[in-house]
Amino acid sequence: MKLFRHIPFLKTVFLYSITAFGGPQGHLGMMIKTFVQKRRDVTEQELIEYNSFCQLLPGASSTQTVTLIGYKRGGVPLAILTLLIWIFPAAIIMGALSFLVTYYQSGTLIMNHLKFLGPMAIGFLIFAAIRYFIASVTNLITQIIMLVSMIATFLFFRTPWVFPVLIIAGSFITNISSKRIPEKEVIKPRHIRWTNIWLFILVFVIAGLLSETARKQDWRNRKVYNVFENYYRFGSIVFGGGDVLLAMMLDQYVERPTGPVVSVKNPKAIRLEKDEILTGFGLVRAIPGPVFSVASFTGGLSLKDQGKTMQFIGCVIGTIAIFLPSALLVLFFFPVWQYLKKYVLVYRALEGINAVVVGVMWAAAIYLFRTMHLDSISTITIVSNLVILGTFLLLKYSKVPAPVIAVLCLLLGWVF
Repeated sequence: MKLFRHIPFLKTVFLYSITAFGGPQGHLGMMIKTFVQKRRDVTEQELIEYNSFCQLLPGASSTQTVTLIGYKRGGVPLAILTLLIWIFPAAIIMGALSFLVTYYQSGTLIMNHLKFLGPMAIGFLIFAAIRYFIASVTNLITQIIMLVSMIATFLFFRTPWVFPVLIIAGSFITNISSKRIPEKEVIKPRHIRWTNIWLFILVFVIAGLLSETARKQDWRNRKVYNVFENYYRFGSIVFGGGDVLLAMMLDQYVERPTGPVVSVKNPKAIRLEKDEILTGFGLVRAIPGPVFSVASFTGGLSLKDQGKTMQFIGCVIGTIAIFLPSALLVLFFFPVWQYLKKYVLVYRALEGINAVVVGVMWAAAIYLFRTMHLDSISTITIVSNLVILGTFLLLKYSKVPAPVIAVLCLLLGWVF
């Protein structure tokens, strides 16, 4: 019954889930507008901390951040409901698109009408980066950390190790000073509930064993077990978001199946065309919700040769497997983190971590601007640049809700 009082919050989560375009970078700006400024579910400092913490974990960082907002408001039950509401719209859209692209090859047409959502996401990202900069970069050392992080991230944007390395380095640097200490508080030993982490490990091991057994014994529906293992593994070890996930999928489904070892030992391995995976990643960046929902698309394509029913099952399995590790990890480690951050070492580290996150956000904005080729002169590029500026100005100086901005950009895509 206690969950009924959270219905307005869950409605907001749903509205956010169908209008949050632009991937994790764009999501941050919309979170500030929706959950900090409008509803005040969390403070800006709390949101910065949640986002910084999620950068330390593998998996879908924006999904984990939204889950923590629900956790803060109503504990584990509300966190799970928040997670489900957040991922379902994107999963349903991407699953449906796997059928649409398979049978009608309409991916290019869809992308053409969504062309201004990318520039809109850049506007949201710039807005969030400025807000985070004001709140987190407050002295010379954090300014240096931010600049170094920005340059390193931009140069090695698709490299998975750059994020954890920068976070560790930032944590170490801000611990050199002994000036900052947390408020004095008696730190009581805390009982740690290990259920989630043991469940995470257990599912990882069982998924691997079943997938390998299904391959060796050539079970009739062996690909179902293979799909679950593949996506659970992706969700468990991916640092760095969608770009790293793309690289792992290309390796798993395009490069490995054509290798001499796999061709001999596993001739029935799941294979996808490079263009199919790239189409999925193009589409997922043009719809609202988490980038990891691309698993709903590629999971369906993995089983498309076995009929529509199996393709639907592939969409469902891909969705569950890719997001389950993120949920288990964040709900286990966050209570531990809340306990640890009361210690001086961790408290000082937060300052460096937050500065790194700001640098990563600025690098992402520059990288996205560069990859969208908005430096040339044409009607589309001029309108795209105006969309970036207009989005930022509306967020900064007006009370226009974030979903309204997204709808306006969608309509603009149909006009031009």
